[in-house]
Amino acid sequence: MPASRRGSGSVTLLTGQTIAIHTRTQDEEDLPHATKKTMADHLRKYESLFTLTPQRMRMIVEAFTETLELGLNKPNQIVPMIPTFVFGWPTGQEKGDFLALDLGGTNLRVCLVTLQGEGKFEITQTKYRLTEDQKQDDGQKLFDFCAECLNTFVETNMGEGEGQLKPGQCLPLGFTFSYPCSQERIDHGELIRWTKGFGAGNTEGRDVAAMFKKSLEKFQLPIQLTALINDTTGTLIASHYVNPRTKIAVIFGTGCNAAYMEHVKDVPKIENLGIDPAAEMAINCEWGAFDSFEHEHLPRTKYDTIVDDTSNKPGEQAFEKLISGRYLGEILRLVLCELIDEGVLFLGQNTYKLERPYIFDTAFLSLMESDPTDELLMVIGIFTHFFALETTLAERQFFRALAKLIGRRAARLSACGIAAIVSKMGYLEEGCSVGADGSLYNKYPGFADRVHEGLQDIFGDKGRNIITHHAEDGSGVGSAIIAAMTKNRKDAGLYLHV
Repeated sequence: MPASRRGSGSVTLLTGQTIAIHTRTQDEEDLPHATKKTMADHLRKYESLFTLTPQRMRMIVEAFTETLELGLNKPNQIVPMIPTFVFGWPTGQEKGDFLALDLGGTNLRVCLVTLQGEGKFEITQTKYRLTEDQKQDDGQKLFDFCAECLNTFVETNMGEGEGQLKPGQCLPLGFTFSYPCSQERIDHGELIRWTKGFGAGNTEGRDVAAMFKKSLEKFQLPIQLTALINDTTGTLIASHYVNPRTKIAVIFGTGCNAAYMEHVKDVPKIENLGIDPAAEMAINCEWGAFDSFEHEHLPRTKYDTIVDDTSNKPGEQAFEKLISGRYLGEILRLVLCELIDEGVLFLGQNTYKLERPYIFDTAFLSLMESDPTDELLMVIGIFTHFFALETTLAERQFFRALAKLIGRRAARLSACGIAAIVSKMGYLEEGCSVGADGSLYNKYPGFADRVHEGLQDIFGDKGRNIITHHAEDGSGVGSAIIAAMTKNRKDAGLYLHV
Protein backbone atom coordinates (compact mmCIF):
# COMPACT_ATOMS: atom_id res chain seq x y z
CA MET A 1 0.00 0.00 0.00
CA PRO A 2 1.20 3.58 -0.54
CA ALA A 3 2.51 5.56 2.42
CA SER A 4 -0.38 6.98 4.40
CA ARG A 5 -0.94 10.73 4.46
CA ARG A 6 -0.55 10.50 8.20
CA GLY A 7 3.22 10.36 7.94
CA SER A 8 3.37 6.59 8.37
CA GLY A 9 2.37 3.42 6.61
CA SER A 10 3.46 -0.09 5.74
CA VAL A 11 4.51 -2.06 2.66
CA THR A 12 3.98 -5.79 2.18
CA LEU A 13 6.93 -7.45 0.33
CA LEU A 14 6.54 -10.36 -2.08
CA THR A 15 7.81 -12.66 0.68
CA GLY A 16 4.75 -11.71 2.73
CA GLN A 17 6.85 -9.74 5.22
CA THR A 18 5.44 -6.34 6.23
CA ILE A 19 7.75 -3.43 6.91
CA ALA A 20 6.71 -0.14 8.46
CA ILE A 21 7.73 3.07 6.72
CA HIS A 22 7.68 6.63 8.01
CA THR A 23 7.74 9.61 5.69
CA ARG A 24 9.38 12.92 6.50
CA THR A 25 8.98 16.22 4.69
CA GLN A 26 12.44 17.50 5.64
CA ASP A 27 15.87 16.16 6.41
CA GLU A 28 16.57 17.58 9.86
CA GLU A 29 16.89 15.25 12.83
CA ASP A 30 14.07 17.11 14.62
CA LEU A 31 10.55 16.03 13.81
CA PRO A 32 8.63 18.63 11.80
CA HIS A 33 6.05 20.39 13.95
CA ALA A 34 3.33 22.93 13.35
CA THR A 35 4.31 26.50 14.20
CA LYS A 36 2.56 28.71 16.72
CA LYS A 37 1.09 30.82 13.89
CA THR A 38 -0.27 27.74 12.06
CA MET A 39 -1.97 26.50 15.24
CA ALA A 40 -3.47 29.94 15.94
CA ASP A 41 -4.92 30.04 12.40
CA HIS A 42 -6.52 26.63 12.88
CA LEU A 43 -7.85 27.53 16.32
CA ARG A 44 -9.78 30.48 14.83
CA LYS A 45 -11.57 28.07 12.49
CA TYR A 46 -12.59 25.78 15.37
CA GLU A 47 -13.64 28.73 17.52
CA SER A 48 -16.21 29.69 14.90
CA LEU A 49 -17.43 26.07 14.65
CA PHE A 50 -17.79 25.32 18.36
CA THR A 51 -18.82 28.70 19.81
CA LEU A 52 -22.49 29.23 20.71
CA THR A 53 -23.66 32.85 20.65
CA PRO A 54 -26.31 34.01 23.16
CA GLN A 55 -28.71 34.59 20.25
CA ARG A 56 -28.29 31.02 18.99
CA MET A 57 -28.77 29.72 22.55
CA ARG A 58 -32.07 31.57 22.91
CA MET A 59 -33.29 30.02 19.64
CA ILE A 60 -32.38 26.54 20.94
CA VAL A 61 -34.22 27.24 24.23
CA GLU A 62 -37.36 28.23 22.32
CA ALA A 63 -37.30 25.02 20.24
CA PHE A 64 -36.49 22.94 23.34
CA THR A 65 -39.47 24.39 25.25
CA GLU A 66 -41.81 23.55 22.35
CA THR A 67 -40.44 19.98 22.29
CA LEU A 68 -41.11 19.56 26.04
CA GLU A 69 -44.70 20.79 25.52
CA LEU A 70 -45.21 18.33 22.66
CA GLY A 71 -44.05 15.42 24.84
CA LEU A 72 -46.60 16.39 27.52
CA ASN A 73 -49.42 16.70 24.97
CA LYS A 74 -49.00 13.47 23.03
CA PRO A 75 -47.66 9.98 23.80
CA ASN A 76 -44.72 8.40 21.94
CA GLN A 77 -42.87 11.64 21.12
CA ILE A 78 -39.11 11.91 20.52
CA VAL A 79 -38.65 13.53 23.94
CA PRO A 80 -41.18 11.31 25.74
CA MET A 81 -41.75 13.36 28.96
CA ILE A 82 -42.59 10.25 31.00
CA PRO A 83 -45.11 10.64 33.86
CA THR A 84 -43.52 9.05 36.97
CA PHE A 85 -46.57 8.85 39.29
CA VAL A 86 -44.48 10.50 41.99
CA PHE A 87 -46.95 13.07 43.31
CA GLY A 88 -45.74 16.35 44.79
CA TRP A 89 -42.69 17.24 46.83
CA PRO A 90 -41.52 15.56 50.02
CA THR A 91 -42.46 17.54 53.15
CA GLY A 92 -39.00 17.02 54.65
CA GLN A 93 -40.73 15.38 57.62
CA GLU A 94 -40.81 11.85 56.18
CA LYS A 95 -39.42 9.48 58.83
CA GLY A 96 -38.66 5.78 59.29
CA ASP A 97 -36.62 2.93 57.81
CA PHE A 98 -36.86 2.34 54.07
CA LEU A 99 -34.98 0.09 51.69
CA ALA A 100 -33.67 1.14 48.28
CA LEU A 101 -32.47 -1.16 45.52
CA ASP A 102 -30.51 0.25 42.58
CA LEU A 103 -29.96 -1.99 39.55
CA GLY A 104 -27.08 -0.19 37.80
CA GLY A 105 -24.97 -1.07 34.78
CA THR A 106 -22.23 -2.85 36.76
CA ASN A 107 -23.45 -3.19 40.35
CA LEU A 108 -26.54 -3.90 42.34
CA ARG A 109 -26.69 -1.53 45.30
CA VAL A 110 -28.84 -2.17 48.37
CA CYS A 111 -29.39 0.67 50.85
CA LEU A 112 -31.11 0.99 54.21
CA VAL A 113 -32.09 4.63 54.59
CA THR A 114 -33.28 5.98 57.93
CA LEU A 115 -35.16 9.21 57.29
CA GLN A 116 -34.94 11.47 60.35
CA GLY A 117 -37.10 14.39 59.18
CA GLU A 118 -35.98 18.00 58.66
CA GLY A 119 -34.09 16.95 55.53
CA LYS A 120 -31.76 14.61 57.47
CA PHE A 121 -31.04 10.93 56.88
CA GLU A 122 -28.62 8.09 57.59
CA ILE A 123 -27.67 5.46 55.04
CA THR A 124 -26.12 1.98 55.19
CA GLN A 125 -25.32 0.35 51.87
CA THR A 126 -23.72 -2.66 50.20
CA LYS A 127 -22.81 -3.22 46.55
CA TYR A 128 -23.05 -6.59 44.81
CA ARG A 129 -21.23 -7.18 41.54
CA LEU A 130 -23.26 -8.22 38.48
CA THR A 131 -21.65 -10.68 36.09
CA GLU A 132 -22.05 -10.39 32.31
CA ASP A 133 -23.87 -13.74 32.39
CA GLN A 134 -26.45 -12.41 34.84
CA LYS A 135 -27.10 -9.41 32.58
CA GLN A 136 -27.83 -11.71 29.62
CA ASP A 137 -29.50 -14.65 31.40
CA ASP A 138 -33.24 -15.08 32.01
CA GLY A 139 -34.93 -11.98 33.51
CA GLN A 140 -36.61 -13.85 36.36
CA LYS A 141 -33.21 -15.23 37.41
CA LEU A 142 -31.87 -11.66 37.50
CA PHE A 143 -34.66 -10.57 39.85
CA ASP A 144 -34.12 -13.72 41.96
CA PHE A 145 -30.50 -12.59 42.38
CA CYS A 146 -31.73 -9.11 43.44
CA ALA A 147 -34.01 -10.71 46.07
CA GLU A 148 -31.16 -12.95 47.25
CA CYS A 149 -28.90 -9.91 47.78
CA LEU A 150 -31.71 -8.12 49.63
CA ASN A 151 -32.12 -11.17 51.85
CA THR A 152 -28.38 -11.21 52.68
CA PHE A 153 -28.41 -7.45 53.34
CA VAL A 154 -31.44 -7.58 55.67
CA GLU A 155 -29.99 -10.54 57.62
CA THR A 156 -26.65 -8.77 58.00
CA ASN A 157 -27.94 -5.30 58.88
CA MET A 158 -31.30 -5.94 60.54
CA GLY A 159 -30.95 -9.43 61.98
CA GLU A 160 -30.06 -8.43 65.51
CA GLY A 161 -29.48 -5.51 67.89
CA GLU A 162 -31.09 -2.09 67.72
CA GLY A 163 -32.11 -2.21 64.07
CA GLN A 164 -33.74 -5.66 64.35
CA LEU A 165 -36.98 -6.17 62.42
CA LYS A 166 -40.00 -6.56 64.68
CA PRO A 167 -42.28 -9.59 64.16
CA GLY A 168 -44.77 -8.78 61.39
CA GLN A 169 -42.87 -5.64 60.34
CA CYS A 170 -42.78 -5.09 56.58
CA LEU A 171 -40.23 -2.71 55.07
CA PRO A 172 -41.23 -0.47 52.13
CA LEU A 173 -38.78 -0.64 49.22
CA GLY A 174 -38.01 1.86 46.45
CA PHE A 175 -36.59 0.13 43.34
CA THR A 176 -34.42 2.35 41.12
CA PHE A 177 -34.76 0.77 37.71
CA SER A 178 -33.24 3.26 35.26
CA TYR A 179 -34.24 1.61 32.00
CA PRO A 180 -37.03 2.94 29.76
CA CYS A 181 -40.39 1.81 31.19
CA SER A 182 -43.98 2.74 30.57
CA GLN A 183 -45.82 3.26 33.86
CA GLU A 184 -49.48 3.69 34.72
CA ARG A 185 -48.93 3.67 38.46
CA ILE A 186 -45.93 3.92 40.71
CA ASP A 187 -45.48 0.24 41.59
CA HIS A 188 -45.80 -1.00 38.01
CA GLY A 189 -43.56 -0.63 34.96
CA GLU A 190 -43.37 -2.39 31.61
CA LEU A 191 -39.81 -2.55 30.32
CA ILE A 192 -39.71 -0.97 26.85
CA ARG A 193 -36.11 -2.02 26.12
CA TRP A 194 -32.91 -2.86 27.97
CA THR A 195 -29.99 -0.39 27.78
CA LYS A 196 -26.50 -0.19 29.41
CA GLY A 197 -25.44 -3.57 28.06
CA PHE A 198 -28.30 -5.60 29.59
CA GLY A 199 -30.07 -8.20 27.49
CA ALA A 200 -31.86 -10.46 30.02
CA GLY A 201 -34.46 -12.57 28.21
CA ASN A 202 -38.22 -12.75 28.82
CA THR A 203 -38.26 -9.24 30.29
CA GLU A 204 -38.92 -6.63 27.59
CA GLY A 205 -42.63 -5.87 27.30
CA ARG A 206 -43.32 -7.36 30.74
CA ASP A 207 -44.11 -5.75 34.10
CA VAL A 208 -40.74 -5.81 35.87
CA ALA A 209 -42.36 -4.84 39.18
CA ALA A 210 -44.53 -7.98 39.07
CA MET A 211 -41.48 -10.11 38.21
CA PHE A 212 -39.55 -8.65 41.14
CA LYS A 213 -42.48 -9.18 43.55
CA LYS A 214 -42.49 -12.83 42.51
CA SER A 215 -38.81 -13.09 43.51
CA LEU A 216 -39.51 -11.40 46.87
CA GLU A 217 -42.24 -13.97 47.58
CA LYS A 218 -39.89 -16.80 46.65
CA PHE A 219 -37.51 -15.75 49.46
CA GLN A 220 -40.43 -14.86 51.80
CA LEU A 221 -38.91 -11.46 52.47
CA PRO A 222 -40.73 -9.00 54.77
CA ILE A 223 -40.43 -6.35 52.07
CA GLN A 224 -43.04 -4.56 50.00
CA LEU A 225 -42.14 -3.04 46.63
CA THR A 226 -43.68 0.41 47.03
CA ALA A 227 -42.20 2.41 44.15
CA LEU A 228 -40.43 1.76 40.84
CA ILE A 229 -38.45 4.86 39.87
CA ASN A 230 -35.86 6.33 37.51
CA ASP A 231 -32.61 7.68 39.05
CA THR A 232 -33.18 11.23 37.71
CA THR A 233 -36.58 11.38 39.45
CA GLY A 234 -34.92 10.12 42.63
CA THR A 235 -32.28 12.86 42.30
CA LEU A 236 -35.05 15.49 42.05
CA ILE A 237 -36.82 14.27 45.20
CA ALA A 238 -33.68 13.69 47.29
CA SER A 239 -32.27 17.12 46.39
CA HIS A 240 -35.56 18.84 47.30
CA TYR A 241 -35.75 16.92 50.61
CA VAL A 242 -32.37 18.40 51.61
CA ASN A 243 -32.78 21.78 49.87
CA PRO A 244 -36.44 22.78 49.30
CA ARG A 245 -35.45 25.45 46.75
CA THR A 246 -34.61 22.63 44.31
CA LYS A 247 -37.15 22.55 41.47
CA ILE A 248 -35.19 20.71 38.75
CA ALA A 249 -32.73 17.79 38.68
CA VAL A 250 -30.25 17.19 35.86
CA ILE A 251 -27.74 14.44 35.11
CA PHE A 252 -24.65 15.25 33.04
CA GLY A 253 -22.50 12.13 32.85
CA THR A 254 -22.10 9.37 30.28
CA GLY A 255 -25.77 10.03 29.55
CA CYS A 256 -27.86 13.12 30.20
CA ASN A 257 -31.37 13.62 31.54
CA ALA A 258 -33.62 15.92 33.56
CA ALA A 259 -36.68 15.70 35.83
CA TYR A 260 -38.95 18.40 37.26
CA MET A 261 -42.38 18.76 38.90
CA GLU A 262 -45.29 19.46 36.54
CA HIS A 263 -48.96 20.42 37.07
CA VAL A 264 -51.17 17.45 36.11
CA LYS A 265 -53.55 19.86 34.32
CA ASP A 266 -50.66 20.66 31.94
CA VAL A 267 -50.12 17.01 30.92
CA PRO A 268 -53.00 16.45 28.44
CA LYS A 269 -51.84 12.95 27.48
CA ILE A 270 -52.87 11.55 30.92
CA GLU A 271 -56.26 13.31 31.14
CA ASN A 272 -58.03 9.95 30.78
CA LEU A 273 -56.54 8.62 34.06
CA GLY A 274 -58.84 10.77 36.18
CA ILE A 275 -56.06 12.27 38.31
CA ASP A 276 -56.88 15.47 40.23
CA PRO A 277 -55.87 18.29 37.79
CA ALA A 278 -54.64 20.36 40.75
CA ALA A 279 -52.06 17.69 41.67
CA GLU A 280 -48.39 17.86 40.78
CA MET A 281 -46.38 15.00 39.31
CA ALA A 282 -42.68 14.55 38.62
CA ILE A 283 -41.84 14.20 34.92
CA ASN A 284 -38.83 12.23 33.67
CA CYS A 285 -37.93 14.14 30.49
CA GLU A 286 -35.46 11.71 28.82
CA TRP A 287 -34.24 14.83 27.03
CA GLY A 288 -31.09 13.30 25.50
CA ALA A 289 -33.28 12.66 22.44
CA PHE A 290 -33.98 16.37 21.76
CA ASP A 291 -33.61 17.24 18.04
CA SER A 292 -33.06 13.59 17.05
CA PHE A 293 -33.70 12.46 13.45
CA GLU A 294 -34.66 15.91 12.08
CA HIS A 295 -31.53 17.76 13.35
CA GLU A 296 -33.15 21.17 12.91
CA HIS A 297 -32.04 23.10 16.00
CA LEU A 298 -28.68 21.98 17.40
CA PRO A 299 -25.42 23.31 15.90
CA ARG A 300 -23.86 20.07 14.66
CA THR A 301 -20.38 20.15 13.13
CA LYS A 302 -19.11 17.53 10.66
CA TYR A 303 -17.36 15.84 13.61
CA ASP A 304 -20.70 15.49 15.43
CA THR A 305 -22.20 13.99 12.27
CA ILE A 306 -19.41 11.38 12.13
CA VAL A 307 -19.95 10.53 15.83
CA ASP A 308 -23.66 10.08 15.11
CA ASP A 309 -23.27 8.08 11.87
CA THR A 310 -20.79 5.64 13.45
CA SER A 311 -22.76 5.20 16.72
CA ASN A 312 -24.83 2.11 17.50
CA LYS A 313 -28.02 4.20 17.10
CA PRO A 314 -27.55 6.73 14.26
CA GLY A 315 -29.96 9.65 14.32
CA GLU A 316 -30.98 9.05 17.95
CA GLN A 317 -30.00 10.88 21.18
CA ALA A 318 -28.85 13.98 19.23
CA PHE A 319 -28.63 16.28 22.29
CA GLU A 320 -26.78 13.65 24.34
CA LYS A 321 -24.17 13.18 21.60
CA LEU A 322 -23.15 16.86 21.84
CA ILE A 323 -22.87 17.06 25.63
CA SER A 324 -22.36 13.64 27.19
CA GLY A 325 -19.05 12.52 28.63
CA ARG A 326 -19.17 9.48 26.39
CA TYR A 327 -18.65 11.57 23.23
CA LEU A 328 -16.56 14.70 24.00
CA GLY A 329 -13.20 12.92 23.75
CA GLU A 330 -14.21 11.34 20.45
CA ILE A 331 -15.16 14.76 18.99
CA LEU A 332 -11.69 16.09 19.86
CA ARG A 333 -10.01 12.97 18.44
CA LEU A 334 -11.81 13.45 15.11
CA VAL A 335 -10.53 17.03 14.87
CA LEU A 336 -6.97 15.82 15.53
CA CYS A 337 -7.31 13.09 12.88
CA GLU A 338 -8.43 15.68 10.34
CA LEU A 339 -5.37 17.83 11.09
CA ILE A 340 -3.14 14.75 10.76
CA ASP A 341 -4.75 14.04 7.38
CA GLU A 342 -4.08 17.62 6.31
CA GLY A 343 -0.40 17.27 7.21
CA VAL A 344 -0.57 19.80 10.05
CA LEU A 345 0.12 17.56 13.07
CA PHE A 346 2.57 14.77 13.96
CA LEU A 347 4.40 14.59 10.61
CA GLY A 348 6.90 11.75 10.56
CA GLN A 349 5.35 10.15 13.65
CA ASN A 350 3.29 6.99 13.74
CA THR A 351 -0.25 8.03 14.67
CA TYR A 352 -2.00 4.65 14.52
CA LYS A 353 -2.77 4.66 18.25
CA LEU A 354 -4.80 7.84 17.86
CA GLU A 355 -6.76 6.42 14.93
CA ARG A 356 -8.86 4.04 17.04
CA PRO A 357 -12.38 5.36 17.67
CA TYR A 358 -13.14 6.33 21.30
CA ILE A 359 -9.50 5.88 22.35
CA PHE A 360 -9.35 9.55 23.45
CA ASP A 361 -11.16 9.59 26.79
CA THR A 362 -13.15 12.64 27.94
CA ALA A 363 -11.05 12.47 31.14
CA PHE A 364 -8.10 13.60 28.96
CA LEU A 365 -9.99 16.83 28.18
CA SER A 366 -10.47 17.42 31.92
CA LEU A 367 -6.75 16.82 32.56
CA MET A 368 -5.67 19.10 29.70
CA GLU A 369 -7.92 21.92 30.88
CA SER A 370 -6.72 21.66 34.48
CA ASP A 371 -2.97 21.42 33.65
CA PRO A 372 -1.39 24.08 35.92
CA THR A 373 2.13 24.02 34.39
CA ASP A 374 3.57 26.56 31.92
CA GLU A 375 4.99 23.77 29.76
CA LEU A 376 1.67 21.85 29.92
CA LEU A 377 3.40 18.75 31.30
CA MET A 378 0.09 16.92 31.79
CA VAL A 379 -0.60 17.24 28.06
CA ILE A 380 2.92 15.94 27.30
CA GLY A 381 2.16 12.96 29.54
CA ILE A 382 -1.12 12.13 27.80
CA PHE A 383 0.33 12.20 24.28
CA THR A 384 3.62 10.41 25.08
CA HIS A 385 2.22 7.78 27.44
CA PHE A 386 -1.02 6.86 25.66
CA PHE A 387 -0.19 7.66 22.02
CA ALA A 388 3.65 7.67 21.81
CA LEU A 389 3.57 11.13 20.18
CA GLU A 390 5.88 14.07 20.70
CA THR A 391 4.37 17.58 20.90
CA THR A 392 5.55 21.18 20.95
CA LEU A 393 4.29 23.82 23.35
CA ALA A 394 2.34 25.51 20.50
CA GLU A 395 0.58 22.22 19.73
CA ARG A 396 -0.16 21.55 23.40
CA GLN A 397 -1.65 25.02 23.82
CA PHE A 398 -3.82 24.33 20.77
CA PHE A 399 -4.99 20.96 22.19
CA ARG A 400 -5.94 22.60 25.47
CA ALA A 401 -7.78 25.44 23.71
CA LEU A 402 -9.65 22.88 21.59
CA ALA A 403 -10.64 20.89 24.69
CA LYS A 404 -11.93 24.13 26.21
CA LEU A 405 -14.06 24.89 23.13
CA ILE A 406 -15.66 21.41 23.14
CA GLY A 407 -16.18 21.37 26.93
CA ARG A 408 -17.62 24.89 26.93
CA ARG A 409 -20.05 24.08 24.12
CA ALA A 410 -21.29 21.05 26.11
CA ALA A 411 -21.89 23.18 29.22
CA ARG A 412 -23.66 25.94 27.27
CA LEU A 413 -25.95 23.44 25.53
CA SER A 414 -26.69 21.94 28.96
CA ALA A 415 -27.69 25.43 30.09
CA CYS A 416 -30.16 25.56 27.17
CA GLY A 417 -31.93 22.45 28.50
CA ILE A 418 -32.19 23.88 32.02
CA ALA A 419 -33.38 27.22 30.61
CA ALA A 420 -36.16 25.48 28.65
CA ILE A 421 -37.64 24.01 31.87
CA VAL A 422 -37.14 27.32 33.74
CA SER A 423 -38.98 29.21 30.94
CA LYS A 424 -41.78 26.66 30.71
CA MET A 425 -42.43 26.68 34.48
CA GLY A 426 -41.88 30.44 35.03
CA TYR A 427 -39.09 29.97 37.59
CA LEU A 428 -36.92 32.87 36.41
CA GLU A 429 -38.29 35.70 38.57
CA GLU A 430 -38.35 33.85 41.90
CA GLY A 431 -35.26 31.82 40.99
CA CYS A 432 -34.61 28.18 41.85
CA SER A 433 -31.91 25.62 42.61
CA VAL A 434 -31.04 22.84 40.18
CA GLY A 435 -29.70 19.59 41.65
CA ALA A 436 -27.00 18.38 39.26
CA ASP A 437 -25.18 15.05 39.18
CA GLY A 438 -23.02 12.97 36.84
CA SER A 439 -19.30 12.72 36.07
CA LEU A 440 -19.17 15.77 33.76
CA TYR A 441 -20.79 18.06 36.32
CA ASN A 442 -18.81 16.64 39.23
CA LYS A 443 -15.37 16.18 37.65
CA TYR A 444 -14.96 18.37 34.56
CA PRO A 445 -13.18 21.60 35.59
CA GLY A 446 -15.31 24.71 35.20
CA PHE A 447 -18.37 22.85 33.87
CA ALA A 448 -20.75 24.30 36.50
CA ASP A 449 -19.36 27.85 36.03
CA ARG A 450 -19.88 27.58 32.28
CA VAL A 451 -23.48 26.41 32.79
CA HIS A 452 -24.09 29.48 34.98
CA GLU A 453 -22.42 31.73 32.40
CA GLY A 454 -24.69 30.19 29.74
CA LEU A 455 -27.82 30.85 31.82
CA GLN A 456 -26.81 34.51 32.14
CA ASP A 457 -26.21 34.74 28.39
CA ILE A 458 -29.73 33.37 27.79
CA PHE A 459 -31.64 35.31 30.47
CA GLY A 460 -29.41 38.33 31.16
CA ASP A 461 -28.76 39.26 34.81
CA LYS A 462 -31.84 37.33 35.95
CA GLY A 463 -29.98 34.15 34.93
CA ARG A 464 -28.10 34.51 38.24
CA ASN A 465 -31.34 33.45 39.97
CA ILE A 466 -30.87 29.90 38.64
CA ILE A 467 -28.17 28.13 40.64
CA THR A 468 -26.94 24.56 40.19
CA HIS A 469 -25.60 22.56 43.13
CA HIS A 470 -24.36 19.02 43.73
CA ALA A 471 -27.40 16.78 43.87
CA GLU A 472 -28.18 14.26 46.57
CA ASP A 473 -27.97 10.51 45.94
CA GLY A 474 -31.03 9.89 43.78
CA SER A 475 -30.92 6.13 43.31
CA GLY A 476 -30.46 5.42 47.04
CA VAL A 477 -31.82 8.21 49.25
CA GLY A 478 -34.23 9.52 46.60
CA SER A 479 -35.66 6.07 46.03
CA ALA A 480 -36.23 5.61 49.79
CA ILE A 481 -37.92 9.02 50.15
CA ILE A 482 -40.27 8.21 47.25
CA ALA A 483 -41.09 4.88 48.96
CA ALA A 484 -41.89 6.87 52.13
CA MET A 485 -44.06 9.40 50.22
CA THR A 486 -45.91 6.59 48.44
CA LYS A 487 -46.52 4.71 51.72
CA ASN A 488 -47.95 7.92 53.25
CA ARG A 489 -50.25 8.38 50.23
CA LYS A 490 -51.46 4.78 50.47
CA ASP A 491 -52.07 5.13 54.22
CA ALA A 492 -54.09 8.28 53.48
CA GLY A 493 -56.14 6.46 50.81
CA LEU A 494 -54.69 8.53 47.96
CA TYR A 495 -53.10 5.66 46.01
CA LEU A 496 -53.90 5.75 42.31
CA HIS A 497 -55.54 2.60 40.90
CA VAL A 498 -55.67 2.51 37.13
